[in-house]
Parts: sequence; C-alpha cells; structure tokens
Amino acid sequence: MLATTTTRFRVIELEEASPEVAEIYQETMREMGIPFVLNWFKCQGTNPTLLRGNWEKLKATMLRGQVPFILKQLIIYNISKKKGCHYCAHAHGVMADSLSATLTGDPAVKLTDNVYQDAVPSAYQTAIRTVTKCALSSASTTDEDFETLREEGFAEEEVLELMSLADLTNMLNTIADISGIRIDNELMEIK
Repeated sequence: MLATTTTRFRVIELEEASPEVAEIYQETMREMGIPFVLNWFKCQGTNPTLLRGNWEKLKATMLRGQVPFILKQLIIYNISKKKGCHYCAHAHGVMADSLSATLTGDPAVKLTDNVYQDAVPSAYQTAIRTVTKCALSSASTTDEDFETLREEGFAEEEVLELMSLADLTNMLNTIADISGIRIDNELMEIK
C-alpha cells in the first residue's frame, strides 16, 4: 500500500519516500531494531527537515545515554497513558513489556500492568513518578524533584536525561495526537 491518508497528515510509505526520507526511515529501523517504519515517522515523511530533526531528538534522548532503555520506555509509556495518547502508550507499552523479563526474570510479566509493582526497582519508580509529574505540569517542577532523583542515586547526567524524557514524550504525544495516526498493524499483532 502506498501513500494513505490519515485524518490529518499524509502517511508516506517507504516505497514512495524520497531518497532523503527513505534514508531516515532505514536509519530508524536499524537503530530501533524493528523491521518496519513506525507510523509516527511516516506521518512526517512529507517534510524531511522536520523528520530528521525529530528523529535526531528521539534518538539522542531515547536511544542514547546512561539511563536504562527499559526505564525510558516505562516513563514514556506512563506519561503517554496519563495524557491519553493511545498511539504512544501502545507503542512504548509494547517496547516496555518486551523488556519486562530483564527486570522480572519472567517473560509473562507485563510491567505496564502496574509500573509501580514490586518488580520495578524503587529508583525506577521514583523516576517514573517524578518525570511523569514534570511532563504533565512542567510549571510544577521543583528543586525537590531533582533532589529526589539524586537521592535515588541518579548522577547529574542521568537526571538531565530523565527530565529530557518529559520534553521528548510531550513532543511524541503531540505529533501522534495531532496527526491522527493509527497504531501500526505490526504493533497491534504484538500486544
């Protein structure tokens, strides 16, 4: 299927993408370790400049750094769920649940059933709670929020990474919600 129309933005499939956009699509699949292009990227395929900028921000914040990937996924999932962004909650929930065994030792456990369950380390729970609060109301962020993360053992570099997830998730949710994209068929099959 080539270009389809969502309710708002045109979705550009890999087969019809410009060479510049196709290169970004290929990079997203390679870096994220998935065999398909997410609709979140495809809805930006008409504008290579914005697609590149948003991909670089996502890559730097979500895929790089010192904070464990599973914690990042749990934070993005939790914020997205609380904000009502069905696309991001589903996509990042699938990613978090696929990594659940790294914390629980049991592949049947889904951390998204309760991100504050005993299997989730206390420091992770604090980070999820704190970053979610800041994402939902950035004006309510306090010095104590930063101190709470430091007290849980997060280094300065990690605190910045964690707080940057509030910004990233708001961007992810905004693009998903305003574009009207649907959950990828490939992700529907997993959940």
